[in-house]
Amino acid sequence: MESNELTIIIVTFKSEEKVINCLNSIPNEIPVIVVENSKNENFKKKIENNYTNVKCILTGENKGYSVANNLGLNLVKTKYALVLNPDTVLDNDAIKNFFVSANLEKDFWLMGPANDQTVEIEFKENTLCEVNNLKGFAIFFNISKFNNEFFDENFFLFFEEIDLCKRVKINGGKILLNKLIKIKHEGSSSVNIKETHELEKNRNWHWMWSTFYFQKKYKGFFFAILIIFPKLFSAVIKSLFYLIIFNKKKRDIYLSRLSGIFNSIAGNKSWYRPPLD
Repeated sequence: MESNELTIIIVTFKSEEKVINCLNSIPNEIPVIVVENSKNENFKKKIENNYTNVKCILTGENKGYSVANNLGLNLVKTKYALVLNPDTVLDNDAIKNFFVSANLEKDFWLMGPANDQTVEIEFKENTLCEVNNLKGFAIFFNISKFNNEFFDENFFLFFEEIDLCKRVKINGGKILLNKLIKIKHEGSSSVNIKETHELEKNRNWHWMWSTFYFQKKYKGFFFAILIIFPKLFSAVIKSLFYLIIFNKKKRDIYLSRLSGIFNSIAGNKSWYRPPLD
């Protein structure tokens, strides 16, 4: 295994329990950079004391998925990097099979496991298939293709990997799915917290903010307004409805959607953060 050619990046935020299974599935000879979106010194000490191949970086605050991954990716000195969600577990042969494929297709930009993808796949005899998008839970990077420009840091949550893949394709890059790489993914489980209502508000705010920002980035302000308008209208109606029937939780969700849309239209940064302990 070419362990000196791959570095793994894992962004965490209140992921203490989830990330342990992930780290346990990574071969000891592979260097790992954990980027913790907080100033949790105890987490850093625990991880670095238990795993000799892991370096933990504290961002000091929750900077989001894009910024944190870029911090890790810009520290990579190896030829390849693998960005993993903390709620993933690598199959025993996942890394070995990646290198087999990377040696076959040396010109790729991004590569991901075929499991848990949503596209219809027609594989070649060499088990690879070229696609336009990958899911973000596990993405291999061919570092030299990116000139230190990875994720768009305007995205705090949602659309990061969609935007990344779109830029790769615009630049003529190759994105591959690999049938041999198996990486299990729990999904929506990276954070260990109980404040589910605050998380739901956070998800809805950022989903709407990122939706408009993404559409504006590639289609312009006018067409982005047309695309977002049905969601805007729905959020207004449902906010009023749940206000009338005194359903505070549902009202809060749709008010969060409205706030995300209006802030994105106004050109404000993706500033919302859930008030979590």
